This record gives sequence, structure tokens and C-alpha cells, in this order.
Amino acid sequence: MKLLLGKIKYDEFKWKLCGNLKVVALLLGMQLRYTKYCCFLFEWDSRDKKNHYVNKLWPKRTSLTLEQKNVVNPPLVLPEKIFLAPLHRKLGLMKEFVKGMDKTVRGFEYLRDKFPNVSDAKIKEGIFIGQGTDARQFDEDLNETERSAWLSFKRICKDFLENHKTANYQDVVQDLLTSYKVM
Repeated sequence: MKLLLGKIKYDEFKWKLCGNLKVVALLLGMQLRYTKYCCFLFEWDSRDKKNHYVNKLWPKRTSLTLEQKNVVNPPLVLPEKIFLAPLHRKLGLMKEFVKGMDKTVRGFEYLRDKFPNVSDAKIKEGIFIGQGTDARQFDEDLNETERSAWLSFKRICKDFLENHKTANYQDVVQDLLTSYKVM
């Protein structure tokens, strides 16, 4: 990665970078694969299973110090120069949507039928591999609360996570947060 950054003259231009989580980890000198502190933004303890859904606020990472909290190499770029790819954010929001769904209604059954090769445990956790959903049928199978959250999710994808943010993007984000809390 250091050689690649040298070839594109990163130090000269100081571009902002966007990449998947593995590339981000490499750029920041972090240990790859399952690690205790795998997030470059927060000091999230991935092995602290009993607090995963209890503790919502993990402390923000203040530095990437070599040989501490999974930093195995000196960072090649500043964390402030890195953006997470919109796909990762969309997948994370979709995962939270599915986790909040009522598992006994038709909307959840639709997902189970649409992804037959994915285990029930993975569906409940919002992990999908495969084709998208038929939006009209899925919308019809959701209850009112889920439909509101689903429409908020679609709106944030269109009005916030694409190339251009709408002028009222803060309202769009707040609407999503509110609808997810209700779920």
C-alpha cells in the first residue's frame, strides 16, 4: 500500500480516500481479520459480547498508536482523509432495519422466502447474500411501522448516500433515526 500511495503521489496531493473496510484497515496500519479493536473510528471491543447491544456509545479513537489496540503498522494516511463507501453504510442500515423487524409478520417471511439459502440466524441478523427484493411486494408485506422505516431507508439512500445530498438532508437523517427507534 505504501508503494501504491507513493506511485499516485498521495503525500503531494493529500486526496481524500474511499474504500472498503479491509482497505481502510490496511491504510491505517491495523491488524486484519477478527480482532478485539477492529474499528478505526471507535474503541469498540468486538469480544465484549455481553455489552454489544447494551453499550451504544463506545469511546472515539483518539489516535492510532503503533502496537496498541490492533495497530500493527504506522498509519499511511490520516483517518480524517477516509470516507466509508456508501455501500457499507447502506448495508449497515439495512442490517439494522431487518434486526428491528417483527419476525412473525409477512414482511420477514418474504425475506426468508426470497433468500432460501441463508440461514434463519443470518436473516435475523440482517446478513444477505443474493438478489434484491421486489419493492412492491415487500412494501405490501410490511406493517405500518416497518413500512415507515423502510421508506425512510429508501429516502436516505436516494437523498443522502448518493452523489448529491438534498438541501434538507438533516431532516432525512432525523426521519430515519426516528423511524428506526420506533421499530
